Amino acid sequence: MNVISTTPATDTLVTTTIDTPVGPLTLQAGTRGLRRVMWLGEHAERLADDAHAAGGRNPAAEAVLAAAVTQLREYFAGTRHEFDLPLDPVGTPFQQQVWQVLRGIPYGETISYGEQARRLGDVRKSRAVGAANGKNPLGIIVPCHRVVGSDGKLTGFAGGLENKAWLLQLEQSDRTPTLSFG
Repeated sequence: MNVISTTPATDTLVTTTIDTPVGPLTLQAGTRGLRRVMWLGEHAERLADDAHAAGGRNPAAEAVLAAAVTQLREYFAGTRHEFDLPLDPVGTPFQQQVWQVLRGIPYGETISYGEQARRLGDVRKSRAVGAANGKNPLGIIVPCHRVVGSDGKLTGFAGGLENKAWLLQLEQSDRTPTLSFG
């Protein structure tokens, strides 16, 4: 069950870094769940923003990280299509709504920013949706890579467009083709 919540200021955050086909990813979790998935280059900036990044042990957070590492490895192996982790991203109420819509995009499918805004109730908010997607702290787990431009072209992604294309290709190649006879 995925839970989005607000972490108390007293929560000690724990990090780990894993190697993946799209480069090293640093994961950060607290007692309530996974807080961030950071691409190479994001680490120092994002960790510096969090006064609680340095701390002692946190067995609950360590368990979340262990589960996240396992599930990401399964995802990259093509055996996991949905993540089942407690999540604790920090964001505004609007960002939280946008990220919730992302979680509803099925594995191997894409939608446009306009469609994502429509699912939020206002198609005119596609730029705001794009900005909120850009602040998504849980890339891959909360699949902002599944959102494309209205013309189907790849646009913006914290991990870079090459990695966005790679993730979409992984998901597309993992799907069983449907045969249709005329």
